[in-house]
Formats: sequence, structure tokens, C-alpha cells
Amino acid sequence: MRIHVVDHPLVAHKLSTLRDERTDSPTFRRLADELVTLLAYEATRKVRTEQVDIRTPVTSTTGVRLSHPRPLVVPIIRAGLGMLDGMVRLLPPAEVGFIGMIRDESTLQASTYANRMPEDLSGRQVYVLDPMLATGGTLIVAIKELMARGADDVTAICLLAAPEGVERMERELAGTPVTVVTAAVDERLNEHGFIVPGLGDAGDRMYGLA
Repeated sequence: MRIHVVDHPLVAHKLSTLRDERTDSPTFRRLADELVTLLAYEATRKVRTEQVDIRTPVTSTTGVRLSHPRPLVVPIIRAGLGMLDGMVRLLPPAEVGFIGMIRDESTLQASTYANRMPEDLSGRQVYVLDPMLATGGTLIVAIKELMARGADDVTAICLLAAPEGVERMERELAGTPVTVVTAAVDERLNEHGFIVPGLGDAGDRMYGLA
């Protein structure tokens, strides 16, 4: 597994505002959307392409286009939905699937309650959207499901990560073609499984407590 922390002043600026407890939900959603687009730029550096012949107003030349099968973007519901627009804005030809997951707050174990993806992901590059890589449980379950369907290149895009979650993913997904792209790896998890200093519950801050 590979982890890539995006070191860019605009990323740091937007992340700092997301962390601020005074940032309201509309502003949080807008900034998360903008931050995802910046992270997606780095995450798609190795997106698969193929050569194509084109003609400019001046002459014929060779360009590139995204190859088939098209990439698949998979937000983890619910908080991952707040990252979807920023991702598909940069990668509009991609298809979109969904995984609904919930974490038991007493055991911190993740379980799947909804799944809307192609049965066969052979040869597909998949981009998983989950704001917080905390314990790592949610992402591990999601990525194992993707690979069970044949995905051979998975990139997880997270706003924040905790070292405990990163270590667990490295241990449980050892030898698999997985990359994590994030804006920062924070200090630690607290006793409730929240990232410290973190930014709170991303889903609640995007959508409220309903």
C-alpha cells in the first residue's frame, strides 16, 4: 500500500478552515468540494489513457484520452457523497457506484447496508471517497469488496488520516494495489475513534445531525 500526503499551500489553507469549529455547514461543504478536486488532481496522475489521433485547426497530431473500461468513482455514504461533485468535476467520464456503510460506535466495527456497483470490476481503476481514514475499518471493508469484484487498482481519497488507520490498512491490505491520497496524517485517534486534532464528524458537519 502507498500513501501520498498532498503538500500544497491551497490544500493546507482549505483544510485549516475545515478544521475550524466555527465553519458552518454550507461553507464546509463548499470547501470540502474544492479540497477534493485538489486531491483528485494528485490521485489521478496515473489514470489510464490511450493514444488517439486528432486534428487541430493547424495539423494532425496525437493526443490521449481516458482508456476503457472507464474509471469508477465510489463514495462511501453518507459523508463520501460530499466529495463526489469535486471528484467527477475533474473526471467527468467516470462512472459512479455507491457503498453505504455504518460504524458501530461501541465496537468501532464497520458494516455494509447498501451496495450499488457493477458485479465485474475487472481491469477497472476505482477511486473510493471517504473523508476520514480513522480506524481504517470502513475503507478496508470497502476495498476488499471492490477487489472481490475484480478491481486491480484502487485509490482512496480522504480529507484526513490517522496513523493508526494507515498502519492497519498497511497490515490488512499488504501486497494489494492500493493508494491512499490525503491532505494530512494527523496525530492520533482518541478513545472514541475520532481523529485528533481532526475536524470532527465530517458527515455531521456537512449535513447536520439529522
